[in-house]
Parts: sequence; C-alpha cells; structure tokens
Amino acid sequence: MSFRREAHVPRGGPDGGDGGSGGSVWIEATRNMASLLAFRDHPHRRATSGTHGQGQKRHGKAADDLVVEVPEGTVVRDHEGNIVADLVGHGDRYLAARGGRGGRGNARFLSNRRRAPHFAEQGEYGEEHWLRLELKLMADAALVGFPNAGKSTLISAISAARPKIADYPFTTLEPHLGVVHYRDHEFVVADIPGLIEGAADGRGLGHRFLRHIERARVLVLLLDLAATDGRTPAEQLEVLLHELSAYRPQLLDRPRVVVLSKCDVAGPDVAAAALAALDRDGASSDAGIDAIDIDDSAVDSVKVRAISAVTHVGLDEMLGDLAQLVERARVEPHVDAPVATTVLRPLEEGVVVVREGERAWRVQGRAAERAVAVSDLTEPDAIQFVQDRLRRLGVDRALVRAAVGEGDTVRIAELEFEYHGDLM
Repeated sequence: MSFRREAHVPRGGPDGGDGGSGGSVWIEATRNMASLLAFRDHPHRRATSGTHGQGQKRHGKAADDLVVEVPEGTVVRDHEGNIVADLVGHGDRYLAARGGRGGRGNARFLSNRRRAPHFAEQGEYGEEHWLRLELKLMADAALVGFPNAGKSTLISAISAARPKIADYPFTTLEPHLGVVHYRDHEFVVADIPGLIEGAADGRGLGHRFLRHIERARVLVLLLDLAATDGRTPAEQLEVLLHELSAYRPQLLDRPRVVVLSKCDVAGPDVAAAALAALDRDGASSDAGIDAIDIDDSAVDSVKVRAISAVTHVGLDEMLGDLAQLVERARVEPHVDAPVATTVLRPLEEGVVVVREGERAWRVQGRAAERAVAVSDLTEPDAIQFVQDRLRRLGVDRALVRAAVGEGDTVRIAELEFEYHGDLM
C-alpha cells in the first residue's frame, strides 16, 4: 500500500505496485539421471517467492520456476498412492505444485467510489504437496547370457547390487538392477535371468525373461569361456542372437557389447582364441551367424571384450565401452518408449456450500477461498471489498439455497463468521 507523495502534486493518489507471483515446482524426466538417490538425503524441494511490490507502481518480479529432474521412467504418486504422472521419456514434465499469485497493490482498487484505498492484497500461498516418486527402471544395459554364465557375479562386481550367486543354473529368477558409477558416467545395468535355446518359444520361462530386455538401450551378451556343456563362445552367441531375433527382431539393431567371461578359469590362451574367432561386429562366420539379418548401422556399435568378474581383469575396458554406448544410445535412443501420461484434475468452478456440523457450514470454491485468503481483513475498506466480491461470486445466493440459518457459523478458507442474511 503506497500513496504518491510529491511536491506540487496534491492528492497524488494510490501508487502501490503488485507483488510478483511465486515460482511453481515442475518434475521433469531427463536421460542424464539414472536413480533417485539424490532424494534420499534431500527430499524437499521448494520454489522461491516473488519479490514485493513497491511505491510508484513498481511491480515485483515473479520468481523462477523450480525444475526437479528425475530419471526417465519415474512414476509420481500422490499422498494417497494414486498415480498422477508417469514420466517415461526425456523432457516429460509434471506440474507438482503451482506457485501462488502475487497480491495486487492498492493502485488496483482505485475507483470513482473508492478514491483512496487503504488496503492491498496479500500474496497467495503456493501449493504444498507430499509426493512419492517411484522409478520403473528402464535399464541402460541388460546382461544377456546362458544360465550360470556369470551375469550375477559381473553385476555384483561393477555395482552395489548383491544378487544370489551359486554354481547351478537358474540361480536368478527375477531381474536385478545395479547402478554403475564409472568415472563421470552413471548408468543402470539389469541382470536378466539366463536364457536357454527355445526361450523365444517360451521354453524355460523364456517370454517372462525376454520381456525384461525390451527397453534396455544396450545389450551385454555374456559368453562363457568355461561352459560346462562344451559350447564354444561362437555357438553361444549364435543361439543368443537367434533367440533375440525370434522374440523381437529389432533387438538385433541395439548397440551391444560381447563379453567373454571367466577368462581366469579358461586361461589366456582360450580367451585369445575366442577373441580371434569373433570378429568386431560380434558375429562369427564359422558359427553361421551371417545368416541372421543384422542391420549394418549396428556393426560400429558392437564391442568384444574378455573379462574376469572375480579378478577384475578387463572390467575397466569393458565398462569404458559400455559407458560410451550408453551415452550415445541416450542421445539417439533405439527403444520405443511408452507414451507419458499425466492425470489432469480441472480446478473446481463456482461455489458449493457443504454442512460441517449442526449449525456449521463451509463455502468451497477456489475463487471464494482466494478472495478471503489474499485480502487484508483488518481494514474496513478491505472487508467491504471482500463482501462485494463474494456477492458477485454468488456466495449469498448459495447460502440461501443451502438453507443456512440465522446465526449459523460459516467458514470460507480460514475466515469464520456468523451468518446474518440481512447483511449479505
């Protein structure tokens, strides 16, 4: 509230400026985050307030919106557990909390009847919500291989994941996820249960296992150098590529790393021979894999490495290759992502009067509640302004239709008063 005070300018009149609106909080999915770990220690996010209005009709600056970044695939739930947004792709966003509107200065209330308004609106409080974030991890990389090929050992060596490890097939029955931190890179690796020949036809719960691979950006094909069934790495690779092709041909176009595991058990000579047998696109002409139609664009994105998850031989080089492929796949995704969904709840319009007790009532409606919340009810002029505004909104008619009795208690937002029909 301000009035112009200047020499030789009589009756300068009101010149209070408006306050700036507060910032809103947006939740936005980004491909540059892989986990929600940042919210464990810092769960609260708050946008800033707008600046105050000043005299000489100087309006306050509106605050900037706060953008809270979350990984792709984040599901946002309200306090009751209902899904309000599913942010699956880069750039998908959800308005989590709307900022309050700035209050109007007293210059806004100048009229022929009100020449010197001694009141101004208060700033509106912004929305406040408790939300729960869940991450349906769309793994950056998926470990694919035969049972007991060393996938669980590998993910436990490169991340904090601790899956069950044993020397018998199908130790892993559900996928395990691990967040890998490699130098400046962070990505998610999924340990997929072992595949067997005929998995694409449903053998060995094949469809149940293969569906976890569909949304992985990069495939890590794990070949056992010390396979108990005597299959060579080239034969294992042929079977794996065939099952992937039979289940979903597009999977063969994904960037992939071919990893020869257990080189500590097989020995360096066996590992060197296997590397020589596999060409740089991850296929072996001797194994007959040339018969599978592989997109030429995928050839440059295939790496072959020999590692030992136990002794960590070759892990650094393999993670370097994997990190590069993941970064490139994030920029040029090969995965058909699901469509983002957001639940829109339109603001209530109009005025509703509901009973709260024997002789107690509450007026509901955003416009009526805001008229009371932002007004300075300590000023008689402001009270008269609010009464006129509520009358224009139809509050008096709504109270009459609800049969509110003389002397009953009526609440609008934080305001409570006794109802007298002749005063409304």
